[in-house]
Amino acid sequence: MFDPVGKNTGYAMAKQTADIVLLSHDHPGHSNVAAVKPEFRTISGPGEYEVHDVFITGIRTWHDGEKGAIRGKNTAYLLDAEGITFCHLGDLGHVLTDEQLEAMNSCDVLMLPVGGGEVITTEQAAEMVGQLEPKVVIPMQYATAIGDKKLAGLEPFCKALGVPVPAAEDKLTLKASDLTETVRLVILNPESEPARK
Repeated sequence: MFDPVGKNTGYAMAKQTADIVLLSHDHPGHSNVAAVKPEFRTISGPGEYEVHDVFITGIRTWHDGEKGAIRGKNTAYLLDAEGITFCHLGDLGHVLTDEQLEAMNSCDVLMLPVGGGEVITTEQAAEMVGQLEPKVVIPMQYATAIGDKKLAGLEPFCKALGVPVPAAEDKLTLKASDLTETVRLVILNPESEPARK
């Protein structure tokens, strides 16, 4: 599980089960480990890790364009499992350096923030899709009917990519054999418990 969401985002997760929890940074909206049932391994920072035959590389990035001077550090993760390389950018707040692009250019599935706010702009997010050339793009951190209402919606990102907003899916199951050279944009319906009063 990447960045278990905090209730301050507007989303309320049911208790989750995970073997590995990866935290891009320790802000409350991204580090709700209380929402995960015990007995998991936490990874929170740059380095190379191997857990349960899953290979993970944490790459130092920043939450802002000033090398962390404003909002601190961020870790982007590459995760290799079952023949697929996933890249989760967390709260990336700057364009990627050539070195970071090179480290991430093997990703098959790219998860990146697209709604602006305290991270990369919508246009920068669309540019990264072109630079990294993933086979599947999963947008994160954009306004939905449930949460992240201070951010932009999906429309500006899709417009910058030059594609229509696809229908949202409840679940995504991937096999390495499913991946093609054509980039697939996948919108996932947010899973959230009803707000408790």
